[in-house]
Amino acid sequence: MNSKKITVAALVAIVLVFFFLGMNAYQKRVQNSQAEKVSQVVQQSGSEPAIQTDNRLVRFHSPVFGPSNAPVTIVEFFDPACETCRAFYPIVKDILKQYPNDVRLVIRYAPFHAGSDQVVKLLEAAKRQNKYQPVLEMILATQPQWADHGKPNIELAFRAAQEAGLDIAKAQADAQGSDIAAVLKQDIEDLTALEVTKTPTFFVNGRGLPSFGDQQLLSLVAEEVAKARK
Repeated sequence: MNSKKITVAALVAIVLVFFFLGMNAYQKRVQNSQAEKVSQVVQQSGSEPAIQTDNRLVRFHSPVFGPSNAPVTIVEFFDPACETCRAFYPIVKDILKQYPNDVRLVIRYAPFHAGSDQVVKLLEAAKRQNKYQPVLEMILATQPQWADHGKPNIELAFRAAQEAGLDIAKAQADAQGSDIAAVLKQDIEDLTALEVTKTPTFFVNGRGLPSFGDQQLLSLVAEEVAKARK
């Protein structure tokens, strides 16, 4: 009986050893795969500093304006109910026009105001209908009507989106999807990790503004473009 028990125990020990060796090999393969994906995103973004922030600046799902291979990436943490975001939108559009081949804009969501999360989900749903930019611009144009910080009227935001050509019934259904909820959740996790506390917050190739202002943003973009053109 003792020899049988010893044999069984030895077999169990051997099985456990092979199990742990297999698990370690699997974890290494997963880690290598994740590292390759991060590397691909950084190469696509042209933003080397994104590596230094654990890739929290740019995500696969993020809306992008401008060429995908632009060497300079502006990341804006944006709230559709933020008056300053609305004021900066034409400024950022002008930067993209000034550097059509050098600069791209990546939008990240920071829904700090009441009701902003619902509008963010609507914007994400608009992407599915290829209506993101017209809906975004209409939402910003009508912001003074719907974005009361104490009691926002989200129905007016939906009407504005519909006026921009959005199939609002389909968009409202899509906005309830778990994939769109995951986008919002990821952006909130990233802005928390990056200690973003106000909107708009800008990063240019991973660098924050030295102080807030349109001239500071323009100067930092010009500096990064000059570096990229050397």
